Amino acid sequence: MAGKGVDAQCQAKASDQVVSSFTFVFFLYFTLDFFLRFSVRIPGYSSLRPTLVAVAILLLLLFVQREKLAEKFRHPVFKPVFALLAYIVISLPLVEWPGSVIRNNLDPFVKAIVFLFFTALIVDTRRRLVWFVGVFVFCQLVRVLEPLYLNLTQGYWGSSTYLSTAEFANRLSGAPADVINPNELGFVIVTVIPFLHYLLWTGRWKLKAVYLILMPLLLYALILTMSRGAFLALMVVSFFIFKESRHKAALAGVAVMVIVAAFSVMTPVQKERYLSIIDRDVEGGASAEGRIQGMIQEFQLGLTRPVVGHGLGTTGETKANKLGRRQASHNLYAELLIEIGAIGFVIFINFLVRTFRQLKRLQREFGRSDRVEISFYENLNKVLICLFWMYAVYSINYWGLSQYYWYLFGGLSIALGRLAMSEKSDSTPAEGTAIIEYKESGRFNLAEKLRDGRHHFG
Repeated sequence: MAGKGVDAQCQAKASDQVVSSFTFVFFLYFTLDFFLRFSVRIPGYSSLRPTLVAVAILLLLLFVQREKLAEKFRHPVFKPVFALLAYIVISLPLVEWPGSVIRNNLDPFVKAIVFLFFTALIVDTRRRLVWFVGVFVFCQLVRVLEPLYLNLTQGYWGSSTYLSTAEFANRLSGAPADVINPNELGFVIVTVIPFLHYLLWTGRWKLKAVYLILMPLLLYALILTMSRGAFLALMVVSFFIFKESRHKAALAGVAVMVIVAAFSVMTPVQKERYLSIIDRDVEGGASAEGRIQGMIQEFQLGLTRPVVGHGLGTTGETKANKLGRRQASHNLYAELLIEIGAIGFVIFINFLVRTFRQLKRLQREFGRSDRVEISFYENLNKVLICLFWMYAVYSINYWGLSQYYWYLFGGLSIALGRLAMSEKSDSTPAEGTAIIEYKESGRFNLAEKLRDGRHHFG
């Protein structure tokens, strides 16, 4: 009888492992499908509503594993997210456009916010974390290199901008299968750069070689987008890379060479476009000033219903009815005020603050170790801190309440923190094992030294 009980437990454990592994593999497929847009690339595939079906399947798989996942929901970063979801539901009858929220805007919001839950709950081992980061970075590289390849081989641009001379200047946007405009393509480029720098450049020589091949291509693609917001975001990323570097003089020299090389390949229009950030008299200066005035208008629009807002995803509708033009928001912070009001604004910012605090606590714990080499966890933590500030700055020029990037960032932060805190090394104490304990208060305590494990993608 005892033997049968043990066998049953082993079978149950094996079954749970199969379900967990399938859930992770399916999540990787969902990530590939979401970013590479299989529904556009594969004829007839879109009729299956693959993204929503995949979301439903993943939710069902997580429901099956609900007992194992219950503890994970206690993470402090989840609290403001649950508060935000509850607030959106409760405030729905009070917003100005509740019908539009239900008919048109819940779908993109759900597709975005699930990245928080899926990443935080499914990515629960170091191996899975490496795989997920690798797949995510791969997807972003494809989204950049595909339109760049089409531009170099077929003259593809995808977008243009109007000049004061009554002419149009070409701007590189996403590939035909993608839906991102030049500013969004610039955002993708600047998002992937910290991953490459901290996870490839700090690795073996083969990874460094890949880094040196990819970086010029990414920076050239960024030039072709003529995205001023992405250029400012790149300055944020460059500041963090410079701050972390032990070879600041050499890095400054490289930066000067990159700037000289960039200006040498720019057209006059591209040069003036980027110079318009600081000089309003050059071509593009008027549009830069117009963007600032548009942001001010958006904040003023948000103050017309400051408590609960106009409704999730209704910025375009609100602008159409009150300003006479239908446009997406050009500022996340104004978008929060317009759509979910001051209450929702505070809840969402609380989500961002809690996420950042976790990363900083983890960084302090890493800093207390006397290890010489840096682990994959520590490098990824640097990536996320860099991305936080880049996202925070870029959000001045970009919307995000129903976009994936803040939610995936939050989920990745939760997964990283949980793994770095709970992973026990299988090495001996003499080799420097480590475990960080996490308490309900959200405080971190160093129990032993952090494990110096194998790292990067190699």
